Amino acid sequence: MKRIVLYGALALLLVGIFFLGVRAYGEAKVYEDVTAKLVAKMDAKSLAEYQAKEWAEKLSLGLYKNRQRKALKEIRTSQKVHKEQSLRYTVYAMVLLLMLLLFYFVVPLRTFTFFGAAVAGVVLFFGLMSPIMMVTIHKEVEYLGDVVLSFESKSVIGSIVKLFENGDSVVAVVILLFSVIVPFVKTVSMMFVALFMESRFAHGIVAFFKMIGKWSMVDVFVVATFLVYLTTNKGDVSRAEIEVGLYFFLAYVIVSMLVSLSAERMLRKVIV
Repeated sequence: MKRIVLYGALALLLVGIFFLGVRAYGEAKVYEDVTAKLVAKMDAKSLAEYQAKEWAEKLSLGLYKNRQRKALKEIRTSQKVHKEQSLRYTVYAMVLLLMLLLFYFVVPLRTFTFFGAAVAGVVLFFGLMSPIMMVTIHKEVEYLGDVVLSFESKSVIGSIVKLFENGDSVVAVVILLFSVIVPFVKTVSMMFVALFMESRFAHGIVAFFKMIGKWSMVDVFVVATFLVYLTTNKGDVSRAEIEVGLYFFLAYVIVSMLVSLSAERMLRKVIV
């Protein structure tokens, strides 16, 4: 009975993390769309039109109303709301993730390895699909104010696609290999080991598992390289804003390392 309760709790935490990940992803995409809409109104032409309407309102002593000001305020309010919502759902997901990891002390290594690998796959998925960073290039123009020259907000998958389209195939392949393919292979391998560690195939995959485990620190390297590439890519970036995708990907890196240690201990006992 105790085992059923523990398994049920782990399953509920896993489902909860997935649900919150979906909500965080949805809010992050809306935030991205609203920001893009706001940026579209901050180019030189739009700002010139806005300043002209401001002067018209002043010269008419308030008879003419600049409705664009109200529209911009509504967009900024919506932008703030969706950003806060995406971060809130992400925090809730991380809290549930921490609760799941604490089960390491109360469940067998085999159980923890399986559910840990499963949740690692979940956070990896949202880490790859959710926007990871928003980069804007600004320029202060006299009489117009802060003009946005460029705006980019991409997920890891979206960035890989764009890198291929721009001809940066080497960088794209490195990120694809070490942030998508290797992590998913590691996750599937750990789940396979947890499920079939008592079969005759268990000893045969120990060497493969250890080889995959050598790439644990590469995940961290990929995150660092990816951030450096984004913040130095083709332009004088005046603002780089981290988005929820990065938090999910970093969560995967940490969970993957912990589950790798758990699985290694489990396999060592099987060999012994």
